[in-house]
Amino acid sequence: MVLTVMLFSIVTGNRVFAQDLMTSDKNNYFVLTRNTEQLSPIILAAKELALQNPEKYGSFHVVICGKAVTDLVNKEKMKPFLELAKQTNVKMFACGFSLKKFKVDEQKLPQGFGVVENGILYGFELQKSGFYSISL
Repeated sequence: MVLTVMLFSIVTGNRVFAQDLMTSDKNNYFVLTRNTEQLSPIILAAKELALQNPEKYGSFHVVICGKAVTDLVNKEKMKPFLELAKQTNVKMFACGFSLKKFKVDEQKLPQGFGVVENGILYGFELQKSGFYSISL
């Protein structure tokens, strides 16, 4: 089956909604984290998974939720993570609920970050489509 587990998303600005996700013959991964300090090991794990089995490696999504979303507007802090994510083709998202709760303006997120309305629901939707997942 062709890799179709992209987000089949409706993108409005940088807002993303998981909808009509389809399974694939690739291994796809999702991580929900509440700590931006975990981004380096998460992204390095993605890189290693891609190297171990490039034919089966599909997509890797990371959602940052909770108070950690306040770190996302610190461009200096986020720059190395975003560079590493770009090199390894890791898709980075912020949880919209967390952005609202902690009053973070999504327009101030660094380029390269998407927004999912509900990080937990997004993770469940990805799991239903066959993604391996972990929450940290």
